[in-house]
This record gives sequence, C-alpha cells and structure tokens, in this order.
Amino acid sequence: MKVHFISIGGAVMHNLALALLAKGYTITGSDDEIYEPAKSRLELKDILPKSLGWNENNIHEGLDAVILGMHAKKDNPELLKAITLGLKIYSFPEYMYEQTKEKLRIIVGGSHGKTTTTAMILHVLNYFKIDFDYLVGSKLDGFDTMVGLSNQSKIAVFEGDEYLTSALDLRPKFHVYKADIGIITGISWDHINVFPTYEIYLEQFKIFVEALPKNGSIIYSADDNEVKKLIENSIIDSIKLPYSTPDFEINNGVVHLKIKDLIIPLQFFGKHNLQNMMAAKYACEACGVDELQFLEAIQTFKGTSNRLEKIFENENSLIIRDFAHAPSKLKATVNAVKELNPERKLIAIYELHTYSSLNKSFLPQYINSMKNADVKAVLYSKHTLEMKKMPMLENKDVEEGFGENVKVFTNKNELEVFIKNNYTKNENLLLMSSGTFDGMDLNFNK
Repeated sequence: MKVHFISIGGAVMHNLALALLAKGYTITGSDDEIYEPAKSRLELKDILPKSLGWNENNIHEGLDAVILGMHAKKDNPELLKAITLGLKIYSFPEYMYEQTKEKLRIIVGGSHGKTTTTAMILHVLNYFKIDFDYLVGSKLDGFDTMVGLSNQSKIAVFEGDEYLTSALDLRPKFHVYKADIGIITGISWDHINVFPTYEIYLEQFKIFVEALPKNGSIIYSADDNEVKKLIENSIIDSIKLPYSTPDFEINNGVVHLKIKDLIIPLQFFGKHNLQNMMAAKYACEACGVDELQFLEAIQTFKGTSNRLEKIFENENSLIIRDFAHAPSKLKATVNAVKELNPERKLIAIYELHTYSSLNKSFLPQYINSMKNADVKAVLYSKHTLEMKKMPMLENKDVEEGFGENVKVFTNKNELEVFIKNNYTKNENLLLMSSGTFDGMDLNFNK
C-alpha cells in the first residue's frame, strides 16, 4: 500500500504515518511546517519530506490513498490534484475507521479526561498482553507512538476528540470512528470557534450516543449532571452503564481506593481521575478483563504526560504540570491538588492558550475555577492573539472572567518573577496550560 500524507507533521498525523510504516506500507508526506518531535521521528524513519511546502508532483495515480490533515486548507494544491485524479482521500479519523472497521471499537469521548481514560484502558490491556489498536493524545510510557495498528488485534481503543475532522469534513472526529462502545467522561462547553453555542456543542454528544449500535453500550459519568441528563433522556437500544466516584481515602499524600473490601494504593490522584478509572474498568471488562484483574493492573498506572504530572516532589512541596484548559478541567485539577495536601499552600498558574480561552465572551465560563488555590495567576500572550487573528484582550477582561483576585500577566518574564517571589519550595505549585507558557522555563525547583 502506498499512502501520501498531506500535512504529515501534525501530532497524530506523523504518528499514523509511523504506525502504517511499521505495518509495511510505503509512506510519503508533505507539510509547510514540521516541528519537533515530529521532525526527528520522521527523519529517523527516512520519511521526512525533503523540503517544506506543497508540491502537486507528490500526487500521482500510483497512490492507494491520500490522508488529509486538519492543517491543510481546501485550496491545497496537492489536495486539488488528488481530487482531479479521483484518488481515495481520507481524513485522519476516516482512515482510522477504515483500518479498524472489523474490530470492536471503544471510543472515549468527553470535554475532559479523554487522554487519561484512554491511557488507563491501554495500560490494563497491555498489562495482560491483550493485542489492540489504539489512538491516544499523549505519548505514553511503554508505547513508541500515539497510534498503533495491528493485523492481529480484534480491539481498537481511540481517544475521541470532538473537534472537526478536516477541511472537507466538518463532522467531529468522534462521530467518524463509529463507536461500538462509547464513553462520555463529562460535558463542558469548549471549542467555541467551531461550536458557537453550548446547545450546538451538546448536540455533538447526542449524535455520538444515538449512533451507537443496538448491541453496543454507553459508559457515562453519572456525577456529571449534563452527561447524566443526556443519557437518561436518550431513547437508545444500547446498554447504559453509569459510573460514579468510588470510595477512597488519602493517607500521607497517597490515594487509596476502597472497593470490594480491599484498600488499594494508587499512583495517581484526583476525584476526576478516579472517575476516569471507573470508566476504564467498564471498558476493560468488555474486553474480557474482570474486576479483580483490572484492580491488579491499575495499581501500576502512573498517569500520563502533562496530566497531573509530578515534575518535582520533596516532603514539603510538589510541582505539577497539567494540560488543563477547559474551565471544568481547570476546577477539577485545582481541587485535586488542594485535596492531596489540604494543609499546604497552593499556587495555581494558568495560561490562556486555546481559541475558546482567549475569547472575551467565553472568559466568564472560568468564574471561580481556581477558587481553592491560595495564590493564582493567569498568563496570556498578545502575540498569540495576533497570530490567531483574534480581538485583543485587556487584563480587566481576564480579571472579571476569573473573578477571584487573580493576578494577570501578558509577559512571561514578569510571571516568572511572580512565581519565584511566591514559591519557596514549601508550597505546591500547579502549572496548567495546553501550551508552553510562551516558552517560560518551568524548572522552579532549581
């Protein structure tokens, strides 16, 4: 099979390219920008484009498929030639479905918790050496790529993003995967640039649920009122499997799960992660892993990169990095860290980075989201707003949006000074962003 990637440098696109290369496919690709780690990983496998930019000569009748990344626009010259030649053109989600359409597909959806829940499922299946295909939004320990495809597997586990599929296909990705077993971890309005109202956003989850097959099932958080209302009001033939936060206790900063007369120490923390664990348990049971087996395996799960990741720890302090960007995730993350050491001062820092978070009309969604932090600050970059061609924010817009004595910065150097003035290695420091804090050095433990 000969497959060409238009926009091969994307996070998931280059991982799919590597996964198909491992299956023996012939891979070519193009892009107008490729950054690390994609650049080095593609170069190592000798499939890095020789030069940046689009070249219609890359497209020819010998290709079995063209995979179109979200970064590519409708007028992309390679795409136009592929259409003219009548080649098979797939979006990334369409091709993932094509590769797994004969398998049991478990799709993890929700406004937050998708990556961690998916990672938990993969960890447990891997622990018991069960073969599976996968797609996850973060690099995981024990996995070379974020995408894995196998000729032998009968199971596929995908993180189901609700963002759009491609320039030619405006459906959310998780619709395209056609779940047999669906998971919804929570619903909180996000991606305001493509779902301008909450009602439109909510409708995407309704479509996801109603598309499940009669012999399928929906695993959902009964602790999330929006999810609970959606599922309980849905008239579907699929099995409904609600889950809730299990009993637990925290001893000396370690979470212990209390279940089946057992007390099990865990290497992760946070109520939302315990909820994610229960969703993963149901999914693994559908794959033939019983409850006791699941509890054995989950004790060895350490979490995922940038999801409540401990980047420094001593007996007096923690520095934690988290991908949190949606208001609901921000609140859950702050509460989780505070709950772990309630007696310890918590400094919470957040970067506005996504289209939604940088939108003035969306900022009130963040009200009181960092309430339980003792010191809180928010960074946003005026340069990022210019690059995204968005209206400029004022500091008072952010202050009013968060509404809780939040200190606002537009300069990373000033924020760094603020953190160093407050963090003395006797507090917990929580750094939350889906970006890089504008390149700020995060090694505050030095």
